[in-house]
Amino acid sequence: MTQTDVNDLLKAGVHFGHLTRKWNPNMAPYIYMERNGIHIFNLYKTVAKLNEANKALNKLAASGRKILFVATKKQAKDIVAEHAKKVNMPYITERWPGGMLTNFVTIRKAVKKMGAIDRMKKDGTFETLSKKERLQVDRLRSKLEKNLGSISEMTRLPGAIFIVDTTREHIAVKEAQKLKIPIFAMVDTNSDPRTVDYVIPSNDDASKSISKILGLVTDAIAEGLETRKNEKEGFDAQDAEGMAATESASNKTDANSAGTVRLEMAEEQKAAPEASTSENT
Repeated sequence: MTQTDVNDLLKAGVHFGHLTRKWNPNMAPYIYMERNGIHIFNLYKTVAKLNEANKALNKLAASGRKILFVATKKQAKDIVAEHAKKVNMPYITERWPGGMLTNFVTIRKAVKKMGAIDRMKKDGTFETLSKKERLQVDRLRSKLEKNLGSISEMTRLPGAIFIVDTTREHIAVKEAQKLKIPIFAMVDTNSDPRTVDYVIPSNDDASKSISKILGLVTDAIAEGLETRKNEKEGFDAQDAEGMAATESASNKTDANSAGTVRLEMAEEQKAAPEASTSENT
């Protein structure tokens, strides 16, 4: 797995925290100094925490579990959507739907409703509706797509959740905590790291910083997915070899059985004249 370089994080502005008057004292272990009224992160600690988080995310991806990305702030939405799509992971970039995790069954029903509307359009049922009804259905479909389209393939609760700005996404944090879902997050100096399982102390406001961290995180996930793919191909190859060996052994057994039958028949034919001669005598 690729190791993170401190200089790369420095160039992306990951080290900038919030104003000192807005800080959360629990972030003190990750702060290096104060400059012009702004806290500066200790990037060596950020690198250590990022590598720890990436290792865990890599294992999760290799096990086949989904990681849900959450970021509804303006400067993070597009970046998160772009990186999550690259590794085929679900994401929420619009308003967090209350009960998204704790009431997942209801959320799945809404997603299925979206699929039902799509089927109506394919089989022609949609055209039998009145103009007003068609407009209502289209509006409902657009609303569902906007809020839940990015999680349409998430058929069960995620293996973990990755959050940009835990203060803003506090409802998502509480729901994940209630269900004991591991929380990975970019945590700025104004947030509480105690609510997060894997803290990545970093600037969660600048788009360059968010893009840098998300790039490194999704790279680790991509490596985990590649590992899973290779293992699966290896198992498939072993199964194919096993089946070929079994078939070969079966053919060999059949051939041996046929040979034995032919030998027994030859012996019987040979014994028949001898018995006939003995009787005549």
